[in-house]
Amino acid sequence: MSRKSEDARLIFSPGTQVVLLREIKGTNGDVLHSRGAVGAVVKSPVDFQHAYRVRFPDGDERSIPCSELTTLSKFKASDFARDHSAALDNRLMDRVIFQCVIGSQAYGLADDHSDIDRRGIYLPSAEQHWSLYGVPEQLECHETQEVYWELQKFVSLALKANPNVLECLFSPLIEKATPLAQKLLDLRSHFLSRLVYQTFNGYVMSQFRKIQSDIRNQGRVKWKHVMHLIRLLMSGITVLQEGYVRVDVGDQRDQLLAIKRGEISWEQANRWRLELHVEFDRAFEKTRLPDRPNYEIADQFLITARRAALQENLP
Repeated sequence: MSRKSEDARLIFSPGTQVVLLREIKGTNGDVLHSRGAVGAVVKSPVDFQHAYRVRFPDGDERSIPCSELTTLSKFKASDFARDHSAALDNRLMDRVIFQCVIGSQAYGLADDHSDIDRRGIYLPSAEQHWSLYGVPEQLECHETQEVYWELQKFVSLALKANPNVLECLFSPLIEKATPLAQKLLDLRSHFLSRLVYQTFNGYVMSQFRKIQSDIRNQGRVKWKHVMHLIRLLMSGITVLQEGYVRVDVGDQRDQLLAIKRGEISWEQANRWRLELHVEFDRAFEKTRLPDRPNYEIADQFLITARRAALQENLP
């Protein structure tokens, strides 16, 4: 189980204070810079396979592999949380209030090789939430394809019309929902707003750029990406027209699977994409969804959930 929050792996920019994770020795074996020495990034690498150029307080500059550096802020925090985090993550798994299946299984697009992707929500106890160590925004288990958001993070993403989170609220494959989670499901329509148009468009455009990059750099299309781009546009149209998130693709299954198998040309698929974009624009112009989600109801639910976290049993 791994934690994920704002400290996702990034390339450190020039000027960042960094700490050595191993000592550096000279040609004669003398230690030039000890493990734990602090320096500043002079030049950043283009990727994680190349090295940083780091300047130390004595003016010495060295090329240091990415794996042998961490930021000063993370280094100071590591001892603080290291012994606590693994045990905490295991306890937080016992605080899952909602679990559903998304991805191909929920879309109705699964085949014999499809994984089962589970997503959900966990509610930390009041003591865990108040603790000096805090709780992660997200729990992940890569081996079992599971991701669980902390309740407030989930609610915030839903209010922003995050497609992945909205699909959880409307998934037809719900495996666990405590009474508190059921209250959230009963409120799911309040998370839908005209923001769906902007957010879904952003995801579609990002996916389209990846497809164009594949064509340009590799001379081929990754058809699974094309299929999900089309599926997401169809889902966005349904939200704006009918006020719910379409997860199961229904009678579009055969057409989408034909795309996944590469049985139609890119020109045909792209033409369908453009037609769906026009329909998406029209749906936005005519939608009856409010300009914004119901922040007040979402906020009241979160306050109620925090109070319920004081209970001994999972609400």
